[in-house]
Amino acid sequence: MNLRLKKIQERLSSWEIDILLITTLENISYISGFTGSSGIIIITPYQAIFLTDSRYAEQSKREVKGLRIKVYNKQIEDVASLINKLKSKRIGFEGKGLTYAVYCKLKKLLQCKRLVPVSEDIDKIRCRKDVNELRIIKKAISLAAVGFNKAISCIAPGMLECDTAFEIEMAMKKSGAHGLAFDIIVASGKRAALPHGKASGKRIRQSEFVIVDLGAKYQGYNSDETCTFATGKTNKEQKKVYQIVKDAHDKAIEAVRPGVKASYIDFVARDFIKKSGYGKYFGHGTGHGVGLEVHEWPNISPYNNDVVEEGMVFTIEPGIYIPGWGGVRIEDMILVTRGGCEILTKMSKEMVVL
Repeated sequence: MNLRLKKIQERLSSWEIDILLITTLENISYISGFTGSSGIIIITPYQAIFLTDSRYAEQSKREVKGLRIKVYNKQIEDVASLINKLKSKRIGFEGKGLTYAVYCKLKKLLQCKRLVPVSEDIDKIRCRKDVNELRIIKKAISLAAVGFNKAISCIAPGMLECDTAFEIEMAMKKSGAHGLAFDIIVASGKRAALPHGKASGKRIRQSEFVIVDLGAKYQGYNSDETCTFATGKTNKEQKKVYQIVKDAHDKAIEAVRPGVKASYIDFVARDFIKKSGYGKYFGHGTGHGVGLEVHEWPNISPYNNDVVEEGMVFTIEPGIYIPGWGGVRIEDMILVTRGGCEILTKMSKEMVVL
């Protein structure tokens, strides 16, 4: 039995829809196991149909479990024709997974049907990871550790940020990573003040902070971790800023347990940084879910008052970014457990001087 599919079928009535159209590749993969780049799933309370084109006819037979498989010639036309035959009135669709052009075309082809957007509810089903998902995520994390160990071995004054990123990527892929979760961030010196400072042609210098943020992709799942390294001797302010971020990171992790609001976890880190005098230099959220997408539910931010639940996997990643000076970010992935949380990522978050 496809338990993931069953969970969604059980919610159709509460969403007040007769049929749900799944078009995002992450949710298609989650429900069916399909890893290709073209597909649509039609879900009714009693059946589910996976549709794809001829390129994936054989692949879908091997991968798709618990759904009827159908190969289409014209994607939207064939999907609309099938829905019309089902004689249902209210058709749910993923708001973030349908372009306006496709929506208009589908609306025109469907006969007297009402299209109803279903927002983040499907993502919320996905946010609690099962045993198999955790196994794959842990493998992605171990591959990321290979990347960090390569970073430690090659970061030195005179090394280009982009060359460091290249060495990291090659090390992870040679070890079995199926890809990168995102473009590797290597930001040194003043560029460390850029939270998403992708690796550039800048040369790393002596006595700088170097933020390295990377993730590996494995069997469709992602990891995400950040270490901030120092090159050579650090000064008093560098040590101070690093320790503030480290303490904020540790306090936020200590606050994680089932039933706690995501906004409270964010508050713990943010308030500590604010009281330490650096509040205006921490602008982004404290964390985000990681799984089939590198940024998914839940958001650990001041604006999310939902509670975290056992089985959720998300990051804790406070940072301080000072324009013209540099910055520090420390990031781990954690799993919410019955009594608190488990840190999944394994790299040391004590200051490492290279």
